[in-house]
Amino acid sequence: MSLSYTQAGHAPSSPMVEMTKDSEDRLTISVSLRQDPLSVTLDGTAIFSLAISLILGLHLLQPFVIVLLIGLVPVALFIRNDFYNYLKLGPGGTPANIQGYLRINWFKLWALRDPLEPPREDPTLEPAEGLLGRSPLPYRCGPRPTVVGIAPQRQVDQQGSKECYLRLRKILQQHSDKNIENIGVGTSCFEKHGMGLFARYPFNNTCQGEICHVHNTDFAMHMNLHPSDLKEVLKKGWGQRHPLACETWLRMPVPRQFALVYAPRNMEELKIVCKIIEAAGWWVMAKEYEIDTLQDA
Repeated sequence: MSLSYTQAGHAPSSPMVEMTKDSEDRLTISVSLRQDPLSVTLDGTAIFSLAISLILGLHLLQPFVIVLLIGLVPVALFIRNDFYNYLKLGPGGTPANIQGYLRINWFKLWALRDPLEPPREDPTLEPAEGLLGRSPLPYRCGPRPTVVGIAPQRQVDQQGSKECYLRLRKILQQHSDKNIENIGVGTSCFEKHGMGLFARYPFNNTCQGEICHVHNTDFAMHMNLHPSDLKEVLKKGWGQRHPLACETWLRMPVPRQFALVYAPRNMEELKIVCKIIEAAGWWVMAKEYEIDTLQDA
């Protein structure tokens, strides 16, 4: 996800970044995401060095300096562990360096406290209603997966299958080819990585008309949804809101309709996810385009 912001509203034609054959050839798949707890392991040399340092400190430093140093050690260890966990989330729109880490921690101060709470209703929105109310979603089986991070935001367990991921990419490509005058694929505007689906003439602007994008690390997706459709997705367990999809005096880098949809684990779940993507297209384009999941993908 990129920390660039585009105000939602009626929008002109979308300047997509088209995916090239080279970008397809460089496709990499990784599901080794993990977040490590804070831990400290001391070997004999480290224990000896620590003991000598404490003895010298007691003789050479003032007591308040020793207390301060002892207090700073766990803080430094926590920051180091948190920074490396941030890097382990993989590439995203935010730079994988200390500047990106500091920026993300600034936004954490304003993040949603409950990503499962639906956004408030807004009677001025257009389209006035979502798409999923016509055919409600089934409940997703099992508990919700663990999701961490902000930018990038990633699903760290219950990863979808490689087969579902590759099939989803082909389905999105075929969906674009079938509706080439209105829909296209390209590199995600939010993430700056991964495959994105775009509206060429968005009704509600997102980020260059992006409808959704799929991650090649955890196989989950981000997309923009009508608030009523987002409420249905939250209720039935298929996703959660992005931490920065909130309303505050601070300008957020993503629209408040922005959500993460969990990676499909099997072909039945993939069909449900495609229904949610249809709803995302409805919100961005104010037009309904059916996604054919029965093609030879």
